[in-house]
Amino acid sequence: MSTPVISEARKKHTPYVPETMEMKEFTFRALLIGLVMTAILGSANAYLGLKAGMTIAATYPAAVIGMALLRLMKGSLLEENIARTVGSIGESVAAGAVFTIPAFVMADLWPGLTSQQYWKSVALMIIGGTLGILFVTLLRRVMVEDPELPYPESVAASEIHKAGQQGAKAAKILFANMGFGGVMYLLGAVNVFSASNTFPVNISALGKKLLLRTGTNPNVTTTLTGGSTLFTGPDVSPAYLGVGYIIGPRLAALNFAGGVLAWGLLVPLLTFTIGPYIQAAQPDGQPIPWSRLAGAIYYSIVRPIAVGGMLVGATYTLFKMRKQLGVGMGRAISDLRKSAAAHTATTRTERDLPSKAVFAGVGLVFIAMIVLYYYFLSGAGGLSSSKILSGALVAALVMVIVGFFFAAVSGNLVGMIGSSNNPVSGLTLCTLVIAALLMVALGVSGKGGVAAVLGVAAVVCVSSAVAGEMLQDLKVGHILGGTPAKMQIGDLFGIVVASLVLFVPLAYLDKAYHFGSNALPAPQAGLMAMLSKGIVGGDMAWPLVVVGILLGLSMIMIEVKSVMLFSVGMYLPLGTTFAIFVGGIIRWATDKLRDRRGLNDAQKARVDNAGVLTASGLIAGEALCGLVIAGLVGSGKDVTLLHWTPSIWAAIAALVILIVVMVRVPLANAGSPDEPAPPTAIM
Repeated sequence: MSTPVISEARKKHTPYVPETMEMKEFTFRALLIGLVMTAILGSANAYLGLKAGMTIAATYPAAVIGMALLRLMKGSLLEENIARTVGSIGESVAAGAVFTIPAFVMADLWPGLTSQQYWKSVALMIIGGTLGILFVTLLRRVMVEDPELPYPESVAASEIHKAGQQGAKAAKILFANMGFGGVMYLLGAVNVFSASNTFPVNISALGKKLLLRTGTNPNVTTTLTGGSTLFTGPDVSPAYLGVGYIIGPRLAALNFAGGVLAWGLLVPLLTFTIGPYIQAAQPDGQPIPWSRLAGAIYYSIVRPIAVGGMLVGATYTLFKMRKQLGVGMGRAISDLRKSAAAHTATTRTERDLPSKAVFAGVGLVFIAMIVLYYYFLSGAGGLSSSKILSGALVAALVMVIVGFFFAAVSGNLVGMIGSSNNPVSGLTLCTLVIAALLMVALGVSGKGGVAAVLGVAAVVCVSSAVAGEMLQDLKVGHILGGTPAKMQIGDLFGIVVASLVLFVPLAYLDKAYHFGSNALPAPQAGLMAMLSKGIVGGDMAWPLVVVGILLGLSMIMIEVKSVMLFSVGMYLPLGTTFAIFVGGIIRWATDKLRDRRGLNDAQKARVDNAGVLTASGLIAGEALCGLVIAGLVGSGKDVTLLHWTPSIWAAIAALVILIVVMVRVPLANAGSPDEPAPPTAIM
């Protein structure tokens, strides 16, 4: 009978800061630093999500920045933990927001992100974020102690905090490259060099005859062909290069392959075959410029095909994770029972928000959702009050039930693979389809039904993203010895601040460049808008989407690593995917040079860390500078200081400078062989 007791005693977790030790933790300065970081890193990720279709985990940069600032103030380890926790939550709110909020504009429900939409957007983000934190609070105790969940990014972040003496050097690399990335983006914005370079490519002379042989019939039919298409070089973008560096050469190449298929095959093929007939249908003397026609074919035909591929990609991602999803669903119920049955924690490291307060909060959020969805549905017009109320109740109920399960699943996936790989868009897509079908079953259609479906998707998307990030941070706190209740309270503050702030960069970016344009593709939001309009509003180019679905299935059959990433590459502009690919090549070259130098494991780890910090700094620098430029452009200001046509050589020179910095900085920070190994950055 004594064996289980001994086993449990051996398994008992010992935090880095003992539970009996009193240490400064939830202080004003730690909270303030965290709130400033959550606004900045959240805005940077919103910019990146809209431009490149992906976000990066903010835990590592937040840990480095918070640690560096608090060390200057002689802050404690637990204060650093609070600052990192609050500082990284904005990234998850941004991830949920950029996948869904722009969809309201792209689905023609809102004229833009004007001041009239501010509180609706803020409400969606706050409701989703709060719900994610409340759900995770109910599940925290068992999920963070689950021995089957390794939490790779949480372990890395905790090691960064423990190795605090290296924080100053890491912060210097991060801040220096933020400045460098911002300056390089600014030079492109004021037209010192052209950041985006597109060239016309003649496919063949217009009017050339193509022979169409039908079977064995000796007679052949001819058809007119010809025209020109476009080729785009890699954008000179610190952010895109940084993204490619972080995701690595294999994934960057896969993303670029989607762009090559779109612009190297589909657009030229369609322009070559149907272009002459489109031109012939135009009024005499008013042909469409070939560059504009190629763009129209891309937007009207290729992008819907890409949407079908993204649909398959998201579904297949969830299918591959079906075992983990099943485990997560099962744990969601059992963990809730265990947490409810557990005695009230008396030790500081086990103290959560009171369960009564959490359930009361869920009830209040549920009521707020009913009110919000009632508002969305009532704007449709032509619906009876009973149908509006039933639709609002169903939407809110679906969101709470599905949101709880997906919060548990998101936390479970983060525990296994980290938040950087969390398939939030796939979970949101499932929610959107379920909600859309329910709206159709209830007879709710039109713009009100589309708005309600997108509202459900927005809340669940933010909730799932926040749940995963919150659980990751709670695991870090569990390792370091932080107080869960204080971290949960800090993240509630972070959710409110991020929600209030993030609308501003989204609005300025839309006003300056418009969602869905080449400058601001917003691929996931485009997918959400098209699906919601297609299912509820009956407005979808289904034949093209089906072609994309078949394309996605064929990629699954040939075992493409990520159908979703490939399809996003089709949706994004070629200059974006090309630049991301160049970033991946830079990572490959850096790794090769690192290996040739005969460095030991500790030196290689320092090179890897410096590389990730350099890439993160470039991303944040461009994002912050880009938001300022977008604000000026959206306000009607002309930021072009040099009114000239810059040489292509200027763009090549700028790209070479970025490449040299991204290779040299990591290699220069290898350190001496006798230095201890640093914690490994897992992005």
